[in-house]
Amino acid sequence: MNKIALAIHGGAGTLVKGMMTPELEKRYKEDLNTALQEGYIILAKGGSSIDAVERSVNCLEDSPLFNAGKGSVFTATGDHEMDASIMDGKSRNAGAISLVSGIRNPISLARDVMEKSEHVFLAGEGAIEFAKKLNYIFEDKSYFYDSLRYNQWQELKGTEDFKLDHSHKKDSKFGTVGAVACDLDGNLAAATSTGGMTNKRFGRIGDSSLIGVGNYANNNTCAVSCTGSGEFFIRAVVAYDVSCLMEYKGLSLKEAADIVINKRLLDLGGDGGLIAVDKQGNITMPFNTEGMYRASKVSDEKELIAIYGT
Repeated sequence: MNKIALAIHGGAGTLVKGMMTPELEKRYKEDLNTALQEGYIILAKGGSSIDAVERSVNCLEDSPLFNAGKGSVFTATGDHEMDASIMDGKSRNAGAISLVSGIRNPISLARDVMEKSEHVFLAGEGAIEFAKKLNYIFEDKSYFYDSLRYNQWQELKGTEDFKLDHSHKKDSKFGTVGAVACDLDGNLAAATSTGGMTNKRFGRIGDSSLIGVGNYANNNTCAVSCTGSGEFFIRAVVAYDVSCLMEYKGLSLKEAADIVINKRLLDLGGDGGLIAVDKQGNITMPFNTEGMYRASKVSDEKELIAIYGT
């Protein structure tokens, strides 16, 4: 019988340890654990990897601690613009949305693009129109309000500066969330969701909604979800690069992911991390930042829930 495996992340980089109180660290780990258990239960009952990653990301989108869904940061106009993508490793079907406001769970809309449209990627007003056609409920702006996010925006409001979530130079947190899974049938899936950059302008789109960049799944190789400095991840085509090294160079999952995060991405000046799983249920979660909010569980092995590097 195939191993079942699930990994999730809540963003690479971390709050500096002086700002991370024991109470806040406990909240982060509790919400990571909830997302891990909710997705893993689906796999343990014989459910599909695509259902598992969607459910785990839904949980992270529902938490105000992570920059996705409810916790999305403020744009330059005081709005919330969310991006998400999902991919099925068996069929290699994919769905993505970008520049969407008012949606509680953007990853679910991305899945609907994959399964209920003839397209892969919908953005802005078109994505909103599609959601309305499917009778999505649009939340009021108050649902997405968080005092920490608001104060972050106030520091930058009226300037041309932007931030990747809350950052203190290198001690930054890239607030994307994501999940990857391998189910009992050996099928892989990946899902990624984000609220983008604080004070972003001009309809900026990062890596999270781009298939092959922030998100990718292929049963022949791996499923990958990324988090980090999006512009660099786009230039490095990070998620597909991991798969490519496995497919064409015969590298293991760990070897491929380590090269991409700790060599190729760094050579471009980018930082961040990724989570990945292969069809044997192997998981790797490399990052080149101080830490990465992450959790994983493979079959009946003890789960891992961690923030900082070892």
